[in-house]
Amino acid sequence: MQRHADNTPAGEEPEAKQDEAPLLAEQPSSRTGLCSARCGLTLVLHISLFMAYALRVSLSIAIVAMTNSSHPHGCSGSAPRSSCPGFAQDAPVYSWSAETQGIILSSFFYGYGLTQALGGYCSGLFGGKPILGSGLLLSSVLTLLVPRAAELGVRFFIGLQVLLGLAEGVIFPAQYTLWAKWAPPLERSRLMNIADAGCTFGTFFALLVAGIICQSLGWPFVFYIFGAVGCAWCLCWFLLVYEDPAHHPWISAGEQEYIMSSLAHQGSSHGHSLPLVAMAKSLPLWAITIACFCTDWLFYMLLTSMPTFMSTVLHFDLRENGLLSSMPYVGNGLGHILAGLLADFLLARRVLGTAAIRKLFSALGMLLPAAFLVAVPYIGCSSTVVVILLTLALTIISLTGAGININHIDIAPRYAGFLLGITNTFGIVAGIIAPTAVGFLVGQDLQTGWRNAFFLSAALNLFGLIFYIAFGSGTIQDWAREDTAGQ
Repeated sequence: MQRHADNTPAGEEPEAKQDEAPLLAEQPSSRTGLCSARCGLTLVLHISLFMAYALRVSLSIAIVAMTNSSHPHGCSGSAPRSSCPGFAQDAPVYSWSAETQGIILSSFFYGYGLTQALGGYCSGLFGGKPILGSGLLLSSVLTLLVPRAAELGVRFFIGLQVLLGLAEGVIFPAQYTLWAKWAPPLERSRLMNIADAGCTFGTFFALLVAGIICQSLGWPFVFYIFGAVGCAWCLCWFLLVYEDPAHHPWISAGEQEYIMSSLAHQGSSHGHSLPLVAMAKSLPLWAITIACFCTDWLFYMLLTSMPTFMSTVLHFDLRENGLLSSMPYVGNGLGHILAGLLADFLLARRVLGTAAIRKLFSALGMLLPAAFLVAVPYIGCSSTVVVILLTLALTIISLTGAGININHIDIAPRYAGFLLGITNTFGIVAGIIAPTAVGFLVGQDLQTGWRNAFFLSAALNLFGLIFYIAFGSGTIQDWAREDTAGQ
């Protein structure tokens, strides 16, 4: 694979040929199917990300039952307990305005953005296992405290959501640090994408289950159940996960040798110092960062603004069919898995090199959703077609999971967690700005505003893709090598 070949000055394609051949020769004897340690780690990470996103999404569902203004039959603002049909009795109800609810829901992301880079840095120093496990455990414990924080008042509740964001912010960067030690180059796409699919499947599960819990048991039990399951799962995490193959007690000798030899070229984890100046000057890193910003802009545009477009322009209520509104998440999860499998297949068959694979999947994952988004204003009043386009867009955007999303490990495996934290921070900023920009544009004129908002998202994706294709790389950068780190 190309990222092995930075030890030689040859061009990219010859490098790929030189490095992939030894790996391919070792693969058959090193595979142990679904019982391999690296496949076990994939499953554990999938469930962990499933739990993290279930915890994260639970409030957006439960807040419907928590606020009397959102109850379907309208409740008295003075009622301290839920007395509305369809909701469990004796659950507290709060008279939070729409603005207050918006602040509560967005407060998570302010904390979430602050610990991205810090989580990546700490996982490089102390290991991905303790950082990810601690972040998930703290998130689960804080989720258990949500009902009590709501009783204490809005300020306590907002503060708890910020803390929850701080705790979850370390999870993704720590995952990348683990994969840099566990994922052989020719299996990296599928292992990481199968694990990442837990995010969308967790969201899908929470959307379906949290509402049922609210109606049958009361909204506090959403947090009690999800938080308790999260705490229990963390016990499994600390018992089942090992930092690297060298410390795994049950891994086969063949698999251990295969993984460690295929990753030997990338060096050990980074120390206290980081080559920050070199990182800031790295065009391949900027290519990933800008592409991630543009992709996340479109992604959050789809998730947050499309339902509003359907309601205000198409007069379509997604609540009429919960399964239909959840389909984009299923499509995104399946898209992640298929993209990872296909990318590794192409790499193993030497159809394309690493950089070409990353750029191909990024192009498909950025251009096609942008085209669907541009087409939406011209569809007319066919809500079915709009839902199909939305589902396709969120499915196809997952192809970037085999592109820009894992390109960090290609160019700098020693700093993968830290770099993911940096690019994720830019993505979170895009997620905060995008809905605001849409609101501003739509506020000027409904029809023209939506069209301009869609065109803006598409234009950003086109720009990000062009920049990434021009400057993206699939090989380890000089500043990321162990012998030049810190210089």
